[in-house]
Amino acid sequence: AAASTTEAVSAAAEVFTSQTGIKVVISFASSSSLAKQIEHGAPAGVHISANPAWMQYLEERGLLASGSQRLVAANQLVLATSSENPPETGSDVAETLFIALGDDDRLAVGDPAHVPAGLYARQMLEALGLWAELEPRLARAADVRGALALVERGEAPVGIVYLTDLSVSERVTVLELVPADLHEPILYPAAVVAAGDRPEARAFLEFLVGPMGRQAFTDNGFLPPP
Repeated sequence: AAASTTEAVSAAAEVFTSQTGIKVVISFASSSSLAKQIEHGAPAGVHISANPAWMQYLEERGLLASGSQRLVAANQLVLATSSENPPETGSDVAETLFIALGDDDRLAVGDPAHVPAGLYARQMLEALGLWAELEPRLARAADVRGALALVERGEAPVGIVYLTDLSVSERVTVLELVPADLHEPILYPAAVVAAGDRPEARAFLEFLVGPMGRQAFTDNGFLPPP
């Protein structure tokens, strides 16, 4: 499952196991890493992605059970900063970024080459006309939680992460919400993996899109899918 879903999926799996007796073993990483692992034969029953494009990557290669894709949640981008000494905010996201970054500080992001949060961050920066200027100053992390950790450790004064990521750290707070019209919708599809298509996998997917699965996501700050 995508790294940003760690708490929500762990909570959902715990309830699912208590109800069914079926144990769920979860691997968390960036959506791109997981897609590549599945492509290379890693065992998996259900895959949860933070980006529809990486789910489509698996679909096009025939690696998902036909017709099993479902949306489980949505999310929101934020500018995150240290909760101890947050910088000033500006009149809009672009101004806030420049205030926080100063002349030479770095901006923490998931690697835009493959990490969904980084892809959305790039879309946002391009929409603001800032990509060319800020791209050399990016501190690229292997997944969105890595970007959060850079801000936690003070290695970057600001990062672009998901709103839900802030629930796992008291050292980081929201500097500013990113307007949703600056990037594609942040949607989390889930699907049964073809090689792991068993009744238990289908049961867990149905649980995730049912009331208790959805509750696990909303309890951890996710938005319901459209």
